[in-house]
Amino acid sequence: MESSAARDTGTVEFRVTGYGHPDAQALSAEVQQEYVRRYGEPDDTVLHSADFEAPAGLFLIAYLDGRPVACGGWRAKQAGPYGLRDGDAELKRMFVVPAARGRGLARGVLRRLEQTAAEAGRTRFILETGTEQPEAVALYGSEGYTAIQKFGIYRDHPECICLGKGFTAASV
Repeated sequence: MESSAARDTGTVEFRVTGYGHPDAQALSAEVQQEYVRRYGEPDDTVLHSADFEAPAGLFLIAYLDGRPVACGGWRAKQAGPYGLRDGDAELKRMFVVPAARGRGLARGVLRRLEQTAAEAGRTRFILETGTEQPEAVALYGSEGYTAIQKFGIYRDHPECICLGKGFTAASV
């Protein structure tokens, strides 16, 4: 477990919980509602708890003063269609509850996920986001993510944006 002072007030703790943890499921339900608000429907990507278990992946939650307020995870991918490569890790379910936004929590979650993926031998993060998530696009751009070939179930949707960033354990 890691702790650090939050930007404004409170204490932030990052915990690896797994995707099946009740707090992970509650935050995932909230992010699905965010997708409904922004896109008119939830994300239909199929996710399984096992996708986020070592060594194939990881899911973590940021707690602010003991309350789950942010989450994200990665799952290992292998070479395949649409530019997927051995060593890829797909970023999934990055989310910060509205009341906790603006504190750097998304950046903190992202950097910890990158570090754990690199330590697990992954060499690139890939992700799907969309035009209706400008905050996410800005965050990823500020962290060095660039456009890649579209992949996943939304690759043919005009709102789909796919990004990637290469890394090594020494670079994160």
